[in-house]
Amino acid sequence: MNYAEWERTVPEVIKADSLWKMTAYRLALFIADIGWHDVSALIKDRRTISLADQLYRALGSVSANLAEGYSRGTGRDRARFYEYALGSARESRDWYFKARHVLGETVVKHRLHILTDVIRLLLTTVPEQRGFVIREKSVRYTSDANTTENKSIINDSFSENIPMPEI
Repeated sequence: MNYAEWERTVPEVIKADSLWKMTAYRLALFIADIGWHDVSALIKDRRTISLADQLYRALGSVSANLAEGYSRGTGRDRARFYEYALGSARESRDWYFKARHVLGETVVKHRLHILTDVIRLLLTTVPEQRGFVIREKSVRYTSDANTTENKSIINDSFSENIPMPEI
């Protein structure tokens, strides 16, 4: 499976919503969907059952908060929910790092790459909505792939061959 194949499985009613134009939302929905396979692998090891639960909740929270924020009337209100999504994306990245012993390096590196792109996009979006900068020093997020434009993020090498954990 790759990103294009996954996108074809998304119902038209979701893709017809103007929210679908938001790259961070599409990537968040994508990683939550492929995260299902990851938590299915994690749940088989009793040491990582609660990790699986935390990871899936954090992954789901990213796209859910983006969807809720997108529907808010003011930039400040939208920014608040986008900040929640940012926190959940960072939390997801943290849980994936902790899951590396079960999921393996290839799967985790792939997921960290996607989440880092979501974080990078939100670090740009939040200040635009709020009208001023987030309370942290600027950090340059980089990845192995060229991510200078939003379209290249989705067409990136990480979306071609999606590694899946052994279940």
